[in-house]
Amino acid sequence: MKDKILAGPESLDPFGTMDERLTSSLTRRVNADPESVERGLAQLVLTIIELLRQLMERQALHRMEQGTLTDEEIERLGETFMKLDRRMRELTEHFGLEEGDLNLNLGPLGDLL
Repeated sequence: MKDKILAGPESLDPFGTMDERLTSSLTRRVNADPESVERGLAQLVLTIIELLRQLMERQALHRMEQGTLTDEEIERLGETFMKLDRRMRELTEHFGLEEGDLNLNLGPLGDLL
């Protein structure tokens, strides 16, 4: 008698169709396509690099205005930023991204870049 009461009919089991619901939910939310995962990861990494580049560039401009950089340092920084810009364009092109793709929307905080 106890076995019959505890087991109950399958239709009353709240976890009976969990596998189907979970699978359906995951396939809607997770796109495990290797190509899109690679592109998404590249987009995230390039966004972080672009953010750091902009911060470094602002710091360099500030130091130039303050007169704390030598002419040689200014020249080296300019060359470095040009090389970084060129490499960033190559990588965004390689992964099929555009400059606007590197700007993340942070909701109420606005755009990242």
